[in-house]
Amino acid sequence: MKNVIAVFDIGKTNKKVILFDQNLQVVFEHEERFPTITDEDGIECDDIDLIENWIKTTVETLATDESYNLLGVNFSTYGATLMYIGKDGKRLTPVYNYLKAMPEGVVEPLYGKWGGVEEFCRKTASPAKGMLNSGLQALWLKKIKPDVFTKVDMVLNFPQYLSYILTGKLFSEYTSIGCHTAMWDFDVMQYHPWLADEGIPVPQPIGNDHFEEITIKGKRIKIGIGIHDSSASLAPYVLGSPEKFILMSTGTWCISMNPFNDEPLTADQLSKDCLCYMSVSKKPVKSSQLFMGHIHDVNVKRLTDYFQTDGNSYKKVKPELNKIKEQIANPQRHFFKAGVPNDYIDSTVDLSVFDNFESAYHQLIFDLTELCVEALELIIPKIDEGKNIYIAGGFAKNEIFVRYLALQFPSKKVYTSVVDNATALGTALVLWEKINKGEKSRIDLGLKEWVTTKPPSIK
Repeated sequence: MKNVIAVFDIGKTNKKVILFDQNLQVVFEHEERFPTITDEDGIECDDIDLIENWIKTTVETLATDESYNLLGVNFSTYGATLMYIGKDGKRLTPVYNYLKAMPEGVVEPLYGKWGGVEEFCRKTASPAKGMLNSGLQALWLKKIKPDVFTKVDMVLNFPQYLSYILTGKLFSEYTSIGCHTAMWDFDVMQYHPWLADEGIPVPQPIGNDHFEEITIKGKRIKIGIGIHDSSASLAPYVLGSPEKFILMSTGTWCISMNPFNDEPLTADQLSKDCLCYMSVSKKPVKSSQLFMGHIHDVNVKRLTDYFQTDGNSYKKVKPELNKIKEQIANPQRHFFKAGVPNDYIDSTVDLSVFDNFESAYHQLIFDLTELCVEALELIIPKIDEGKNIYIAGGFAKNEIFVRYLALQFPSKKVYTSVVDNATALGTALVLWEKINKGEKSRIDLGLKEWVTTKPPSIK
Protein backbone atom coordinates (compact mmCIF):
# COMPACT_ATOMS: atom_id res chain seq x y z
CA MET A 1 0.00 0.00 0.00
CA LYS A 2 1.53 3.29 -1.15
CA ASN A 3 1.58 6.36 1.15
CA VAL A 4 0.01 9.31 -0.70
CA ILE A 5 -1.22 12.88 -0.33
CA ALA A 6 -4.25 13.99 -2.34
CA VAL A 7 -4.32 17.49 -3.80
CA PHE A 8 -7.50 19.03 -5.15
CA ASP A 9 -6.36 21.52 -7.79
CA ILE A 10 -9.39 23.69 -8.56
CA GLY A 11 -9.11 25.83 -11.69
CA LYS A 12 -11.77 27.92 -13.40
CA THR A 13 -12.14 25.31 -16.15
CA ASN A 14 -10.68 22.05 -14.89
CA LYS A 15 -10.88 20.49 -11.45
CA LYS A 16 -8.31 17.79 -10.65
CA VAL A 17 -7.48 15.39 -7.89
CA ILE A 18 -3.85 14.28 -7.96
CA LEU A 19 -2.13 11.75 -5.70
CA PHE A 20 1.56 12.24 -4.86
CA ASP A 21 3.76 9.62 -3.23
CA GLN A 22 6.52 10.45 -0.74
CA ASN A 23 8.94 11.09 -3.61
CA LEU A 24 6.48 13.69 -4.94
CA GLN A 25 5.76 11.56 -7.99
CA VAL A 26 2.24 11.54 -9.41
CA VAL A 27 0.70 8.11 -8.92
CA PHE A 28 -2.89 8.98 -9.86
CA GLU A 29 -4.64 11.87 -11.58
CA HIS A 30 -8.29 12.46 -12.41
CA GLU A 31 -9.86 15.53 -14.00
CA GLU A 32 -13.43 16.78 -13.87
CA ARG A 33 -15.20 19.55 -15.78
CA PHE A 34 -18.40 20.55 -14.04
CA PRO A 35 -21.18 22.49 -15.76
CA THR A 36 -21.49 26.05 -14.51
CA ILE A 37 -24.59 27.70 -13.11
CA THR A 38 -25.61 31.34 -12.68
CA ASP A 39 -25.86 33.37 -9.49
CA GLU A 40 -28.94 35.36 -8.45
CA ASP A 41 -27.81 38.18 -10.76
CA GLY A 42 -27.62 35.87 -13.77
CA ILE A 43 -23.80 35.83 -13.87
CA GLU A 44 -22.04 32.55 -14.65
CA CYS A 45 -20.28 30.89 -11.72
CA ASP A 46 -18.94 27.53 -10.56
CA ASP A 47 -21.46 25.07 -9.14
CA ILE A 48 -20.08 24.85 -5.62
CA ASP A 49 -22.52 22.10 -4.63
CA LEU A 50 -21.08 19.81 -7.29
CA ILE A 51 -17.51 20.65 -6.27
CA GLU A 52 -18.20 20.08 -2.56
CA ASN A 53 -19.91 16.73 -3.17
CA TRP A 54 -17.11 15.60 -5.49
CA ILE A 55 -14.42 16.47 -2.93
CA LYS A 56 -16.20 14.74 -0.04
CA THR A 57 -17.02 11.63 -2.07
CA THR A 58 -13.51 11.39 -3.50
CA VAL A 59 -11.85 11.69 -0.08
CA GLU A 60 -14.15 9.02 1.37
CA THR A 61 -13.36 6.72 -1.56
CA LEU A 62 -9.61 7.25 -1.22
CA ALA A 63 -9.75 6.69 2.54
CA THR A 64 -11.04 3.16 1.95
CA ASP A 65 -9.04 2.39 -1.21
CA GLU A 66 -6.75 -0.57 -0.47
CA SER A 67 -4.24 0.59 -3.10
CA TYR A 68 -3.33 3.75 -1.18
CA ASN A 69 -2.61 4.83 2.37
CA LEU A 70 -4.07 8.34 2.32
CA LEU A 71 -2.02 10.41 4.77
CA GLY A 72 -3.16 13.91 3.86
CA VAL A 73 -5.33 16.17 1.70
CA ASN A 74 -4.63 19.72 0.56
CA PHE A 75 -6.17 22.28 -1.79
CA SER A 76 -5.05 24.83 -4.37
CA THR A 77 -7.58 27.09 -6.06
CA TYR A 78 -7.84 30.18 -8.18
CA GLY A 79 -7.79 33.43 -6.23
CA ALA A 80 -10.05 36.49 -6.15
CA THR A 81 -12.85 34.46 -4.62
CA LEU A 82 -14.45 34.72 -1.18
CA MET A 83 -16.91 32.48 0.62
CA TYR A 84 -19.31 33.71 3.29
CA ILE A 85 -20.13 31.55 6.32
CA GLY A 86 -23.24 32.16 8.42
CA LYS A 87 -23.63 31.82 12.17
CA ASP A 88 -24.95 28.30 11.63
CA GLY A 89 -21.71 27.35 9.88
CA LYS A 90 -23.31 27.07 6.45
CA ARG A 91 -22.38 28.81 3.22
CA LEU A 92 -24.56 31.82 2.46
CA THR A 93 -23.88 32.58 -1.22
CA PRO A 94 -22.81 31.07 -4.55
CA VAL A 95 -19.18 31.25 -5.64
CA TYR A 96 -19.41 34.72 -7.12
CA ASN A 97 -17.44 35.18 -10.34
CA TYR A 98 -14.59 37.67 -10.04
CA LEU A 99 -15.46 38.89 -13.55
CA LYS A 100 -18.74 40.37 -12.29
CA ALA A 101 -18.89 44.10 -12.81
CA MET A 102 -18.29 46.25 -9.74
CA PRO A 103 -21.16 48.76 -9.50
CA GLU A 104 -20.22 52.42 -9.41
CA GLY A 105 -20.17 53.92 -5.94
CA VAL A 106 -19.09 50.81 -4.00
CA VAL A 107 -15.32 51.26 -3.82
CA GLU A 108 -14.87 54.97 -4.53
CA PRO A 109 -15.67 56.10 -0.96
CA LEU A 110 -13.27 53.47 0.40
CA TYR A 111 -10.42 54.76 -1.76
CA GLY A 112 -11.18 58.32 -0.69
CA LYS A 113 -11.15 57.41 2.99
CA TRP A 114 -7.80 55.60 2.83
CA GLY A 115 -5.59 58.02 0.94
CA GLY A 116 -6.94 57.80 -2.59
CA VAL A 117 -6.82 55.00 -5.13
CA GLU A 118 -3.06 55.19 -5.81
CA GLU A 119 -2.07 55.08 -2.13
CA PHE A 120 -4.60 52.37 -1.29
CA CYS A 121 -3.41 50.23 -4.19
CA ARG A 122 0.23 50.81 -3.29
CA LYS A 123 -0.24 49.74 0.34
CA THR A 124 -2.25 46.65 -0.63
CA ALA A 125 -0.05 45.85 -3.68
CA SER A 126 -3.25 45.40 -5.66
CA PRO A 127 -3.98 47.19 -8.93
CA ALA A 128 -7.53 48.55 -8.89
CA LYS A 129 -9.42 45.76 -10.65
CA GLY A 130 -12.93 45.78 -9.25
CA MET A 131 -14.12 42.32 -8.25
CA LEU A 132 -10.65 40.90 -8.97
CA ASN A 133 -9.69 42.60 -5.72
CA SER A 134 -11.55 39.92 -3.81
CA GLY A 135 -11.61 41.79 -0.50
CA LEU A 136 -13.76 44.40 -2.21
CA GLN A 137 -16.29 41.68 -3.00
CA ALA A 138 -17.11 41.64 0.74
CA LEU A 139 -17.66 45.40 0.60
CA TRP A 140 -19.89 44.87 -2.45
CA LEU A 141 -21.92 42.28 -0.53
CA LYS A 142 -22.30 44.67 2.41
CA LYS A 143 -23.50 47.55 0.23
CA ILE A 144 -25.47 45.75 -2.49
CA LYS A 145 -26.88 42.77 -0.56
CA PRO A 146 -27.08 43.99 3.05
CA ASP A 147 -29.70 41.40 3.99
CA VAL A 148 -27.15 38.68 3.21
CA PHE A 149 -24.20 40.47 4.77
CA THR A 150 -25.93 40.84 8.14
CA LYS A 151 -25.95 37.02 8.36
CA VAL A 152 -22.18 36.69 7.70
CA ASP A 153 -20.20 35.32 10.64
CA MET A 154 -16.87 34.78 8.82
CA VAL A 155 -15.35 35.44 5.40
CA LEU A 156 -12.98 32.81 3.97
CA ASN A 157 -10.76 32.73 0.92
CA PHE A 158 -11.65 29.93 -1.50
CA PRO A 159 -8.80 27.49 -0.65
CA GLN A 160 -9.60 27.71 3.05
CA TYR A 161 -13.29 27.18 2.38
CA LEU A 162 -12.58 23.85 0.69
CA SER A 163 -10.54 22.83 3.72
CA TYR A 164 -13.41 24.00 5.95
CA ILE A 165 -15.95 21.68 4.32
CA LEU A 166 -13.91 18.72 5.62
CA THR A 167 -12.63 20.07 8.94
CA GLY A 168 -15.25 22.57 10.04
CA LYS A 169 -12.36 24.85 11.10
CA LEU A 170 -12.07 28.50 10.02
CA PHE A 171 -8.62 29.56 8.82
CA SER A 172 -6.84 32.16 6.75
CA GLU A 173 -3.30 32.00 5.37
CA TYR A 174 -0.92 34.42 3.72
CA THR A 175 -0.83 33.34 0.06
CA SER A 176 -4.60 33.63 -0.30
CA ILE A 177 -4.63 37.11 1.28
CA GLY A 178 -1.60 38.46 -0.59
CA CYS A 179 -2.80 38.10 -4.19
CA HIS A 180 -4.45 41.32 -5.40
CA THR A 181 -7.15 40.99 -2.71
CA ALA A 182 -6.78 44.58 -1.39
CA MET A 183 -6.96 43.02 2.09
CA TRP A 184 -3.30 43.07 3.12
CA ASP A 185 -1.19 46.09 4.08
CA PHE A 186 2.26 45.23 2.74
CA ASP A 187 3.83 48.18 4.57
CA VAL A 188 3.17 46.61 7.97
CA MET A 189 2.46 43.01 6.86
CA GLN A 190 -0.97 42.68 8.41
CA TYR A 191 -4.61 43.10 7.40
CA HIS A 192 -5.40 46.58 6.13
CA PRO A 193 -7.51 48.41 8.76
CA TRP A 194 -10.32 49.07 6.28
CA LEU A 195 -11.58 45.51 6.91
CA ALA A 196 -12.16 46.10 10.63
CA ASP A 197 -13.50 49.57 9.90
CA GLU A 198 -16.13 48.11 7.58
CA GLY A 199 -16.89 45.17 9.90
CA ILE A 200 -15.58 42.50 7.53
CA PRO A 201 -14.98 39.40 9.72
CA VAL A 202 -11.86 37.46 8.69
CA PRO A 203 -9.74 34.90 10.57
CA GLN A 204 -6.21 35.86 11.61
CA PRO A 205 -3.79 34.21 9.16
CA ILE A 206 -1.54 31.30 10.09
CA GLY A 207 1.21 29.41 8.22
CA ASN A 208 -0.02 27.43 5.24
CA ASP A 209 1.77 24.30 6.45
CA HIS A 210 -0.82 23.95 9.21
CA PHE A 211 -3.08 20.91 9.12
CA GLU A 212 -5.99 19.50 11.06
CA GLU A 213 -6.21 15.76 11.67
CA ILE A 214 -9.70 14.31 11.31
CA THR A 215 -11.27 10.89 10.97
CA ILE A 216 -12.85 9.92 7.65
CA LYS A 217 -14.31 6.43 7.25
CA GLY A 218 -12.40 5.34 10.34
CA LYS A 219 -9.07 6.65 9.04
CA ARG A 220 -7.04 9.51 10.53
CA ILE A 221 -6.14 11.98 7.75
CA LYS A 222 -4.24 15.29 7.90
CA ILE A 223 -6.15 18.06 6.12
CA GLY A 224 -4.18 21.10 4.93
CA ILE A 225 -5.68 24.60 4.90
CA GLY A 226 -5.06 25.28 1.21
CA ILE A 227 -2.90 27.61 -0.88
CA HIS A 228 -3.51 30.15 -3.64
CA ASP A 229 -2.57 28.53 -6.95
CA SER A 230 0.02 31.07 -8.19
CA SER A 231 1.96 30.91 -4.93
CA ALA A 232 1.71 27.12 -4.97
CA SER A 233 3.20 26.98 -8.48
CA LEU A 234 6.14 29.08 -7.27
CA ALA A 235 6.92 26.85 -4.27
CA PRO A 236 8.82 24.06 -6.12
CA TYR A 237 11.16 26.66 -7.66
CA VAL A 238 11.80 28.50 -4.38
CA LEU A 239 12.60 25.21 -2.67
CA GLY A 240 14.34 23.52 -5.61
CA SER A 241 16.45 26.27 -7.22
CA PRO A 242 19.95 26.93 -5.82
CA GLU A 243 20.16 30.40 -7.44
CA LYS A 244 18.00 33.51 -7.59
CA PHE A 245 15.50 33.52 -10.44
CA ILE A 246 12.39 34.95 -12.05
CA LEU A 247 9.59 32.52 -12.86
CA MET A 248 7.41 33.17 -15.90
CA SER A 249 4.28 31.09 -15.51
CA THR A 250 2.67 31.18 -18.95
CA GLY A 251 -0.74 30.27 -20.24
CA THR A 252 -3.84 32.38 -20.71
CA TRP A 253 -2.06 34.79 -18.37
CA CYS A 254 1.69 35.26 -18.23
CA ILE A 255 2.49 35.83 -14.55
CA SER A 256 6.13 36.76 -13.97
CA MET A 257 7.19 36.41 -10.33
CA ASN A 258 10.40 37.61 -8.68
CA PRO A 259 10.73 36.34 -5.09
CA PHE A 260 14.05 38.21 -4.73
CA ASN A 261 12.88 41.77 -5.35
CA ASP A 262 11.98 43.52 -2.10
CA GLU A 263 11.69 47.02 -3.56
CA PRO A 264 8.31 48.64 -2.78
CA LEU A 265 5.77 48.78 -5.59
CA THR A 266 5.51 52.20 -7.21
CA ALA A 267 2.38 53.87 -8.53
CA ASP A 268 3.80 53.53 -12.06
CA GLN A 269 4.30 49.78 -11.63
CA LEU A 270 0.78 49.38 -10.27
CA SER A 271 -0.62 51.26 -13.25
CA LYS A 272 1.16 48.71 -15.47
CA ASP A 273 -0.45 45.71 -13.75
CA CYS A 274 2.30 44.92 -11.25
CA LEU A 275 1.28 43.49 -7.91
CA CYS A 276 2.59 41.41 -5.03
CA TYR A 277 1.79 37.82 -4.36
CA MET A 278 2.85 36.17 -1.13
CA SER A 279 5.16 33.16 -1.05
CA VAL A 280 4.52 30.09 1.10
CA SER A 281 7.11 31.52 3.49
CA LYS A 282 5.17 34.81 3.89
CA LYS A 283 7.52 36.83 1.68
CA PRO A 284 6.19 39.41 -0.80
CA VAL A 285 6.72 38.31 -4.40
CA LYS A 286 6.84 41.22 -6.83
CA SER A 287 4.97 40.19 -9.95
CA SER A 288 3.72 41.45 -13.28
CA GLN A 289 0.96 40.09 -15.43
CA LEU A 290 0.16 40.06 -19.13
CA PHE A 291 -2.89 38.53 -20.81
CA MET A 292 -0.47 36.91 -23.24
CA GLY A 293 -2.17 33.61 -24.03
CA HIS A 294 -5.44 35.29 -24.89
CA ILE A 295 -3.70 38.02 -26.90
CA HIS A 296 -1.85 35.30 -28.79
CA ASP A 297 -4.97 33.27 -29.54
CA VAL A 298 -7.18 36.08 -30.84
CA ASN A 299 -4.44 37.48 -33.08
CA VAL A 300 -3.51 34.03 -34.40
CA LYS A 301 -7.19 33.64 -35.35
CA ARG A 302 -6.89 36.80 -37.44
CA LEU A 303 -3.75 35.43 -39.12
CA THR A 304 -5.29 32.04 -39.90
CA ASP A 305 -8.39 33.69 -41.37
CA TYR A 306 -6.29 35.98 -43.55
CA PHE A 307 -3.87 33.29 -44.79
CA GLN A 308 -6.62 30.65 -44.94
CA THR A 309 -4.82 28.11 -42.79
CA ASP A 310 -6.22 25.85 -40.10
CA GLY A 311 -6.38 26.89 -36.47
CA ASN A 312 -3.43 24.72 -35.44
CA SER A 313 -1.06 26.02 -38.12
CA TYR A 314 0.98 28.00 -35.59
CA LYS A 315 1.92 24.77 -33.80
CA LYS A 316 3.66 23.59 -36.98
CA VAL A 317 5.74 26.73 -37.58
CA LYS A 318 9.45 25.94 -37.23
CA PRO A 319 11.74 28.64 -35.81
CA GLU A 320 13.77 30.43 -38.49
CA LEU A 321 16.94 31.10 -36.51
CA ASN A 322 18.42 33.65 -38.87
CA LYS A 323 15.16 35.60 -38.92
CA ILE A 324 14.96 35.49 -35.12
CA LYS A 325 18.49 36.84 -34.67
CA GLU A 326 17.92 39.48 -37.34
CA GLN A 327 14.78 40.73 -35.60
CA ILE A 328 16.61 40.94 -32.28
CA ALA A 329 19.47 42.87 -33.90
CA ASN A 330 17.12 45.23 -35.77
CA PRO A 331 13.86 45.28 -33.84
CA GLN A 332 10.82 46.59 -35.66
CA ARG A 333 7.42 46.19 -34.04
CA HIS A 334 4.37 45.65 -36.22
CA PHE A 335 1.79 44.52 -33.69
CA PHE A 336 0.80 46.57 -30.65
CA LYS A 337 2.70 49.72 -31.66
CA ALA A 338 0.08 51.78 -29.86
CA GLY A 339 -0.38 49.26 -27.07
CA VAL A 340 -2.74 46.32 -26.78
CA PRO A 341 -6.28 47.24 -27.94
CA ASN A 342 -9.25 46.78 -25.61
CA ASP A 343 -10.42 43.75 -27.60
CA TYR A 344 -6.77 42.50 -27.76
CA ILE A 345 -6.86 42.17 -31.58
CA ASP A 346 -4.51 44.51 -33.42
CA SER A 347 -6.50 45.03 -36.59
CA THR A 348 -4.34 48.02 -37.58
CA VAL A 349 -1.57 45.73 -38.88
CA ASP A 350 -1.57 45.35 -42.68
CA LEU A 351 -1.11 41.59 -43.08
CA SER A 352 -0.32 41.95 -46.80
CA VAL A 353 3.24 42.98 -45.87
CA PHE A 354 3.94 39.37 -44.85
CA ASP A 355 4.82 36.76 -47.43
CA ASN A 356 3.05 33.94 -45.61
CA PHE A 357 1.58 32.79 -42.33
CA GLU A 358 4.95 31.67 -41.00
CA SER A 359 6.48 35.11 -41.46
CA ALA A 360 3.50 36.84 -39.85
CA TYR A 361 3.55 34.43 -36.92
CA HIS A 362 7.25 35.06 -36.26
CA GLN A 363 6.49 38.79 -36.14
CA LEU A 364 3.52 38.29 -33.81
CA ILE A 365 5.62 36.22 -31.41
CA PHE A 366 8.46 38.74 -31.56
CA ASP A 367 6.06 41.55 -30.64
CA LEU A 368 4.47 39.46 -27.87
CA THR A 369 7.97 38.77 -26.55
CA GLU A 370 8.63 42.51 -26.49
CA LEU A 371 5.52 42.93 -24.31
CA CYS A 372 6.82 40.15 -22.04
CA VAL A 373 10.21 41.83 -21.77
CA GLU A 374 8.52 45.08 -20.72
CA ALA A 375 6.56 43.19 -18.06
CA LEU A 376 9.67 41.36 -16.86
CA GLU A 377 11.73 44.52 -16.59
CA LEU A 378 9.13 45.98 -14.22
CA ILE A 379 10.04 43.37 -11.59
CA ILE A 380 13.85 43.35 -12.01
CA PRO A 381 15.39 45.37 -9.15
CA LYS A 382 17.97 48.12 -9.65
CA ILE A 383 20.60 45.90 -8.07
CA ASP A 384 19.90 42.65 -9.87
CA GLU A 385 21.52 39.48 -8.56
CA GLY A 386 19.16 37.11 -10.34
CA LYS A 387 20.89 34.76 -12.72
CA ASN A 388 18.08 32.67 -14.14
CA ILE A 389 14.73 32.98 -15.86
CA TYR A 390 12.47 29.93 -15.75
CA ILE A 391 9.67 29.66 -18.31
CA ALA A 392 6.90 27.29 -17.31
CA GLY A 393 3.48 26.51 -18.74
CA GLY A 394 2.19 26.52 -22.29
CA PHE A 395 4.66 28.95 -23.88
CA ALA A 396 7.60 26.88 -22.61
CA LYS A 397 6.70 24.59 -25.53
CA ASN A 398 6.79 27.43 -28.08
CA GLU A 399 10.39 27.37 -29.33
CA ILE A 400 10.05 30.61 -31.27
CA PHE A 401 8.98 32.48 -28.15
CA VAL A 402 11.67 30.88 -25.99
CA ARG A 403 14.45 31.71 -28.44
CA TYR A 404 13.30 35.32 -28.77
CA LEU A 405 13.22 35.70 -25.00
CA ALA A 406 16.64 34.08 -24.47
CA LEU A 407 18.19 36.51 -26.96
CA GLN A 408 16.61 39.45 -25.13
CA PHE A 409 18.43 38.52 -21.90
CA PRO A 410 21.99 37.60 -22.89
CA SER A 411 23.28 38.22 -19.35
CA LYS A 412 20.93 35.62 -17.84
CA LYS A 413 20.44 31.92 -18.27
CA VAL A 414 17.02 31.14 -19.68
CA TYR A 415 15.49 27.76 -18.97
CA THR A 416 12.26 26.09 -19.87
CA SER A 417 10.84 24.06 -17.04
CA VAL A 418 8.61 21.10 -17.60
CA VAL A 419 7.01 20.36 -14.24
CA ASP A 420 3.72 18.57 -14.62
CA ASN A 421 1.10 19.91 -12.24
CA ALA A 422 3.44 22.49 -10.67
CA THR A 423 0.58 24.05 -8.70
CA ALA A 424 -0.48 20.72 -7.21
CA LEU A 425 3.16 19.78 -6.62
CA GLY A 426 3.76 22.93 -4.58
CA THR A 427 0.57 22.29 -2.63
CA ALA A 428 1.63 18.72 -1.85
CA LEU A 429 5.17 19.79 -1.04
CA VAL A 430 4.11 22.14 1.77
CA LEU A 431 2.06 19.44 3.48
CA TRP A 432 4.57 16.60 2.91
CA GLU A 433 7.38 18.52 4.54
CA LYS A 434 5.22 19.20 7.61
CA ILE A 435 4.13 15.56 7.84
CA ASN A 436 7.76 14.45 7.37
CA LYS A 437 8.82 16.92 10.07
CA GLY A 438 10.88 19.17 7.79
CA GLU A 439 12.65 16.46 5.80
CA LYS A 440 13.48 18.01 2.43
CA SER A 441 12.13 16.40 -0.71
CA ARG A 442 14.10 16.14 -3.92
CA ILE A 443 12.52 18.31 -6.60
CA ASP A 444 13.09 17.79 -10.32
CA LEU A 445 12.30 21.07 -12.10
CA GLY A 446 12.77 19.52 -15.56
CA LEU A 447 15.07 22.31 -16.71
CA LYS A 448 16.36 22.81 -20.25
CA GLU A 449 18.77 25.68 -20.86
CA TRP A 450 18.39 27.72 -24.03
CA VAL A 451 21.56 29.30 -25.35
CA THR A 452 21.82 31.80 -28.15
CA THR A 453 24.62 30.33 -30.23
CA LYS A 454 23.84 26.62 -30.37
CA PRO A 455 20.92 24.22 -29.89
CA PRO A 456 19.45 23.85 -26.40
CA SER A 457 21.21 21.51 -24.00
CA ILE A 458 19.57 19.43 -21.30
CA LYS A 459 20.41 20.40 -17.74
